[in-house]
Amino acid sequence: MATCSTGCAPAVRLCQRLNRLKTLDGDMMATSLKRCLSTLDLTLMGVGGMVGSGLYVLTGTVAKDTAGPAVVISFVFAGIASLLAAFCYAEFGARIPKTGSAYMFTYVSVGEVWAFLIGWNVILENMIGGAAVARAWSGYLDSIFNHAIQNFTETHIMQWNVPFLAHYPDLLAAGILVFASVFISFGVQVSSYLNHIFSTISMGVIAFILVFGFMLADPANWSQEQGGFAPYGMSGILAGSATCFYAFVGFDVIASSSEEAKNPQKAIPIATAISLGLAATAYILVSCVLTLMVPWRTLDPNSALADAFFRRGYSWAGIVVAVGSICAMNTVLLCNLFSLPRIVYAMAEDGLFFSIFARVNPVTKVPVNAILVFGILMAGMALIFDLEALVQFLSIGTLLAYTFVAASVIVLRFQPEKTNSKDTTTTSPNVNAEVSPAPSESQTITEDSEEPKQYESFSDKLQLVERQKTRERRGVGHLKAYWEPYLDRLLGDCEPGEVVAFCVMTLIVSSVSLCAVLEFGNEQLQFPVWCFTMLLVIFTSAYVLSLALIWIHEPQRNNQTFQVPLVPLTPGASILFNVFLMMKLSLLTWIRFTVWIAIGLLVYFGYGIWHSKEGLRELQPKDMAARYVVLPSGSLVETVQSVQPDGQVVTSAHQISSPAAPTATEADGNR
Repeated sequence: MATCSTGCAPAVRLCQRLNRLKTLDGDMMATSLKRCLSTLDLTLMGVGGMVGSGLYVLTGTVAKDTAGPAVVISFVFAGIASLLAAFCYAEFGARIPKTGSAYMFTYVSVGEVWAFLIGWNVILENMIGGAAVARAWSGYLDSIFNHAIQNFTETHIMQWNVPFLAHYPDLLAAGILVFASVFISFGVQVSSYLNHIFSTISMGVIAFILVFGFMLADPANWSQEQGGFAPYGMSGILAGSATCFYAFVGFDVIASSSEEAKNPQKAIPIATAISLGLAATAYILVSCVLTLMVPWRTLDPNSALADAFFRRGYSWAGIVVAVGSICAMNTVLLCNLFSLPRIVYAMAEDGLFFSIFARVNPVTKVPVNAILVFGILMAGMALIFDLEALVQFLSIGTLLAYTFVAASVIVLRFQPEKTNSKDTTTTSPNVNAEVSPAPSESQTITEDSEEPKQYESFSDKLQLVERQKTRERRGVGHLKAYWEPYLDRLLGDCEPGEVVAFCVMTLIVSSVSLCAVLEFGNEQLQFPVWCFTMLLVIFTSAYVLSLALIWIHEPQRNNQTFQVPLVPLTPGASILFNVFLMMKLSLLTWIRFTVWIAIGLLVYFGYGIWHSKEGLRELQPKDMAARYVVLPSGSLVETVQSVQPDGQVVTSAHQISSPAAPTATEADGNR
C-alpha cells in the first residue's frame, strides 16, 4: 500500500494542479481596466451582439427550408432556451464582475484546465464569428454593386481553387477588420459610441420594417392554399428552434464587459434581460412580417427582407433594409472584436496565456496588444478562408461554454463561502505579542435573529463546539434539516458541496447519454424497442435523481446580487438543451473540435500550467495561523505557525491556564 501511495503521489499532485480554483481578491471592483459602461451601454452591446446579420438572413432561411411561417414559434422556443443560459451568465457577471466571461466562471468553480479549454474554444468562436461577419458584410455590399468588387479582385489581383479556401482574397473583409480593430484600441468609450450609432440605426430600420411591413401584410400567405402556418409540423418547428438558437448567442458580450461596468451588480442582470427581450421581440415580429408580406415558398434565403420589399414594388424600402443590415453587421463585428481581446487578456492575466497579452495601455485602459494581434489574425482568416465550411464550428464552442457555465452555477451555489487568504491576520512569532486567531479558525454562528456573531475567545470556542455540530449541517452544501433523519447515514459524512459536485457530473453524463440515445438510438444504432425504452428510462431517472439530490441540499442565499431562479432546475434544463444541440452537429465538426482541443492542451501543458498565478501562489509563504489545542493537563495551548519558503516551519506557543490548571506558563519553540 505504501508503494502504491508513493507511486500515485505525482498523479494526485497533477490532478490537484489541473483542478485548482482561481482565488478572487477581496475587492471585486479593483481592476486595471476602466469602469465606464452604464446599463444603457451594456444593453446596446447585447442588442448589437444578437441582432445582426441573422435577422436579415436567418429568418428567411429557416422560414423557407425548415419551419415555414411557424418560424415565429421557433424563435419563441429558441428565446426561452437562450434565457436559461442568459440567467446563468447574469448571475456570474453580477457576482464576479471580472472580464473573461465563461472562462472566468469556470475557473472560479470547476477548475483550471477546464477553464483554459473553455477560454480556448471561446477564442476560436470569436475569431471565426468575426471573420464570418466581415465576409458577410463584404458580400452584402458587393451584391449591391452587382459583384463589381469580386470581379475586379479575380481579374486584376488573384484567384485560386483550393478546398476550404475562398475563390479569391477578400481584401474588403480584411480591411474592415483591421480598421475596426484600430478603432477598438482607442478605448472602451470609443467602442461604445460606435456601437450606439450602429445599434440606433439598426433599431430604427427594424422599427421601419415592422411598421411598413405590417401595412403590406396579407393573411392569405398563412392560409392552407400557401401551405398553412406549420407546413413541416412540430418536427420542423423544433429543427428551426435549434437553428434559431444561434441568433441569440451574442449576449455573452455583456458578461465579458462586466469588469468595465460602473455598477455590474445591477447593470449586468438588467442589461441581459432587456437586450434578450428586445432581440427576441425583434426576431419574432420580423419573421412574422416577412412571412405575411410574401409567400414563404418564394423567399430568397440570401436577402429575404430586402427582396420582399423589392417584390412588393418598394425598391427604396429595400435600400433602407440593406443599410440597416450593414449597420447590424457592424454591431456584431464590434462585439466580436470587443469580447475576444478581453478573454485573451483574462487568460494572460492569470498566467495561462502569453503574458504580452496582459498588458493594458495606460492611456486608453484597454489590452491593445490583444486587440491588434487577434484583430490581424481575424483579418487573415477573413482574407483567405472560405468560412462557410467553418460556420458550424462556431456552435460547438458556444454550447460547450453554456454547458460549463450552467454547471458552474450549480456547483458555486452549493459551495460554502471560502475565506480569502488576504483577510487572515498575520501574527508575529513574538511571544509577548497578542495573537488573534485566524478567521478560518473562528466560528461564525447565525442566531435566530440572523445576525452573524464572531466568537474569538477561548471559552466561547470550547463551549460552542457541540452547538456548532448541531448547526453546521444546515450550512451551505449540507442536507436540509427535513431530509437529515432519512439520508444522514448515507450522505451525512460527506464534505459540504461534495455530493452536489458528484451530482453535477452525473447530470452532465446522463444528459449526454440521454441525448445520444434520442438522436442515434433508432436510426444509426438501430436499437430494439425494448432496449431503446430501457435506456431512456435509465438515463432519464439518473438525470431526475441528480436534480433531486442537489435540491435537498442547502444553497447559498445571497440577496445582494442577482441569482438564477429555480436552481438546480433552470441550469439543469440549460445543460440538457445545450447537449441536445451539440448532438445535432456533424461528425466533421466534432473532428475539428478535437483537433483544436489537442492544440489547446499543448499550449496549456507547454506554457499555462508552468506560469499559472494560482500555481505560483501555492509556492508563496503561507500566512500565520493560530490554533488552540487542549493538553492532557487541561490547559490550552495557542500555537502560531509560519511556513517559510524553504519548507522550514517556525512555531510559537502560548500556554494559557484553564480551570484544571491554575498556573500559566509560556513556552517558545522553533523547529
